[in-house]
Amino acid sequence: MTYLVTGASGHLGRLTVRALLDRGTPAERVVATARDTTAIADLADLGVTTRRADYDDPASLAAAVDGVDRLLLVSGNAFGERVRQHRAVIDAAVAGGVGHLVYTSAPHADTASYLIAVEHRGTEEALAASGLSHTVLRNNWYLENYTDNAATALQVGAVHGAAGTGLVNGATRAELAEGAAAALLDDAHDGQVLELGGDEAFSMGDFAAVLSEVSGREIPYVDLPADDYAEVLVGAGVPGDMARALADSDAAIARGELHDDSRALSRLLGRPTTSLAEAVRAALA
Repeated sequence: MTYLVTGASGHLGRLTVRALLDRGTPAERVVATARDTTAIADLADLGVTTRRADYDDPASLAAAVDGVDRLLLVSGNAFGERVRQHRAVIDAAVAGGVGHLVYTSAPHADTASYLIAVEHRGTEEALAASGLSHTVLRNNWYLENYTDNAATALQVGAVHGAAGTGLVNGATRAELAEGAAAALLDDAHDGQVLELGGDEAFSMGDFAAVLSEVSGREIPYVDLPADDYAEVLVGAGVPGDMARALADSDAAIARGELHDDSRALSRLLGRPTTSLAEAVRAALA
């Protein structure tokens, strides 16, 4: 059995390749792809086969899937282009005889209204129409989305957002990558749609409270209208389209669209997921 991971130069893809190896998959049975294979030379050094695959280059995709049995499609980050790009990977997988495709989607993509979910829903629909055997992993937000901004929050003295009192089930990238590896390796999950998130749901107020406790400083949560929060993000250097998408996602949290208590991820991992407090302590250590 040969396993392919797309987007292996990114955080999630690279961590998934390493998770496959950690789970005992022989390196020669793992294929890692990137637009520029020099970016994954470290994986080649581990014995992993590396191939070029560009979502905008169908010929590269056709070559990349040659001889592959099971494929992880790590969603791209080109807003507005992802459905087209992902469909190109799906088409290559069908034409190349790939037996199963695992896709990293977004929370409640079939019903959610936030901007990021719409593109993922389009990809899920393309997968369903393709006839290809597949698994959908609806990954919740990375805990790193919050912990990576802890230092900034401490610097400005507040956590800003537009999530109200809504709950999110964040998990670490490493946990979501390990979940992807588990789904890729075990055909028991074929045909399933799994909402993958942390065991613990938390609000932005909870994040501010944990940050306050761990840092020993009083850090409040300042809730803003989504448009105002987008302006704050732009002022911090986030590109406009990304800022609007992030603010829109916070508004989705306020509506309850990123809350999930299924604990499907911890079942995949066979252990509890990392708590918010653990992640904040690690980030500030």
